[in-house]
Amino acid sequence: MLDLVKKAMLTGVGFAVKTWDEVEKTAKDISKRSKMSEKEGKKFLDDVRKKYDEAQEKLETRAGKMVKDLLKRGNIATSDDIRALKKEISELKKKIKGAGSDK
Repeated sequence: MLDLVKKAMLTGVGFAVKTWDEVEKTAKDISKRSKMSEKEGKKFLDDVRKKYDEAQEKLETRAGKMVKDLLKRGNIATSDDIRALKKEISELKKKIKGAGSDK
């Protein structure tokens, strides 16, 4: 049973919506209840932290992708789109100034 709980904690399920403090508290509680040695408890907590960080990173990546997809579907310009347009306008202005001095 304990192994099942440990595996569930390490899968990252639910980590993305919890704060590290909540996850750490739960992991420490599991460590105490299962009577892990100090070394085992530290390793368990380190493993949980690693999985938590991975889950947070995946969530951020997915959320970013979702936002970009929504903006694209809504035909809303992103900051990258605006930067590209500014660059293009700047280049066109330089060409116009260069063409005007040829007279």
